[in-house]
Amino acid sequence: MNDYNKKTLTDLVNLKPLLWENPNKINMREALEFLPLKYKDIIDASNRLERFAPLIRKLFPETKDGIIESPLVTGYNFTKILESTYNKSIKGRVLLKCDNNLKVAGSIKARGGIYEVLKHAEKIALDNKLLYLNDDYSNLASPKFKNLFSKHKIAVGSTGNLGLSIGIMSAVLGFKVDVHMSNDAKEWKKNLLREKGVNVIEYDDDYSKAVEEGRKQCKKDSMAFFIDDENSKDLFLGYSVAALRLKTQLEKQKVVVDKDHPLYVYLPCGVGGAPGGITFGLKHIYGDNVHCYFVEPTHAPCMVLGLITEKLSDVSVKEYGIDNITEADGLAVSSPSNLVAKIADKLIDGIYTIEDRELFNLLKLLKDSEDIKVEPSAASSLLGPVLIDSHNNSTHISWLTGGALLPKEEYKKMYQRGR
Repeated sequence: MNDYNKKTLTDLVNLKPLLWENPNKINMREALEFLPLKYKDIIDASNRLERFAPLIRKLFPETKDGIIESPLVTGYNFTKILESTYNKSIKGRVLLKCDNNLKVAGSIKARGGIYEVLKHAEKIALDNKLLYLNDDYSNLASPKFKNLFSKHKIAVGSTGNLGLSIGIMSAVLGFKVDVHMSNDAKEWKKNLLREKGVNVIEYDDDYSKAVEEGRKQCKKDSMAFFIDDENSKDLFLGYSVAALRLKTQLEKQKVVVDKDHPLYVYLPCGVGGAPGGITFGLKHIYGDNVHCYFVEPTHAPCMVLGLITEKLSDVSVKEYGIDNITEADGLAVSSPSNLVAKIADKLIDGIYTIEDRELFNLLKLLKDSEDIKVEPSAASSLLGPVLIDSHNNSTHISWLTGGALLPKEEYKKMYQRGR
């Protein structure tokens, strides 16, 4: 371990907020040679979501066109209040990618989680010769398909939001669903899943234990399919489609991304699937002109720990005396994804860590300035434009990963903590 990473490790163990710039990052052209997935895989995932659009529109009319996507908005007022609060001038524009308002599941997990459920449903229907690729996929909402899917089970381990996305979509299609939830999962998320007909299994341990037990139980059932947040390429690709859609949004807003107009993107990170997939997609589109930073709580910095120790996923924050206890429940993960850690090691520009109290402060600032409601984990991305030095032609995107389904009383408590 080099001196830079040794100092970083000391700061992590002492729970000190930090910014780590990745010394292992290589240019995109070199990276393409070792990446396990390709651009064509992103396109394949995008095409599959297009096929499912008629079904999504039928099951969830609020999506209107059957495409689950979020707005990209200008954070002008937020930028001003951020500059004032942190006494720093932010160069370039700040945009907010509002996955907190994604339909159906209210978080970024609506991308990967729902995508993998749909892909699994498609495979079952195709294998049973009840569906063909050119069919109208809205037919999957019919009784014969619900009867087919009811013979199958889908399961997942989750701290909350992934469980919501998979549970809601699986249940509405007719699948039996088990969501194995860690001790940091919020009670309201468990209750919402139960209301949707999902079987919630609770643990007195953290995310890793919930995943381990879910995986173990599914191995005993030939009709069960476990969605593995730590290793799933399909989850990863579902998230990556966001990059294609962001490109369209940036072009519509006449935002240029090139060497002289760099793009900086800040992505909250738990196990790593969502930020990893989005980074993978953005790097394919913008190459070295996009700079992607993951964000982790000081009490759950599993990805940066895996990268600096070079253990990748074979590490737990608890080994280093870090408790993995944070109000950012979606980021409360002790070990990173092996799939993502290998990719992030060469692709991401860096990681910063943030204290819980800062999350609530940022959550309040965003509500006061833009009237946008987010969860604490989503608020973690808001500090990026303050921490990263850039120039006046830069564009910063803070990715807001969840919040729409937050009960009013829960959010009110969070807002008060920010005060």
